[in-house]
Amino acid sequence: MSPALHAILADAILVLHFAYVAFVVVGLVLVWLGYFLGWCWVRNFWFRALHLLAMGIVVAESILGIVCPLTVWEHDLRRLAGQDPGSEKGFIAEWVHRLMFFDLEPWVFTVIYVVFFAALVGSFIFVRPGRPRARDKRPQ
Repeated sequence: MSPALHAILADAILVLHFAYVAFVVVGLVLVWLGYFLGWCWVRNFWFRALHLLAMGIVVAESILGIVCPLTVWEHDLRRLAGQDPGSEKGFIAEWVHRLMFFDLEPWVFTVIYVVFFAALVGSFIFVRPGRPRARDKRPQ
């Protein structure tokens, strides 16, 4: 593969990573907002289970000291593209990195992730999701 393709793939992984983070963070805000505004979809069991699972993966990685595979993959692709993963990137990549990555001690992130996960669990208690619905099994 060419360095340009590696750079494009690294940017695509970064955007996917950002979408994952946005899903977790914005999802919790929308659950509570939806609770107060009466939005039914915030009680969708599958949305809520996937949301909790997504944050659970982040917490498990942090507690076990595992670097996020998306970060590793992006950095590997940047190296293959001839880029330094810590240096300036394209315009979008630079701003997404500024929004997502902070220079803090690893234990600080673990505490943040655990507290956020506790908030998600709390949302399951106070804004209960509906039960998963069985598909209609009547013959057609």
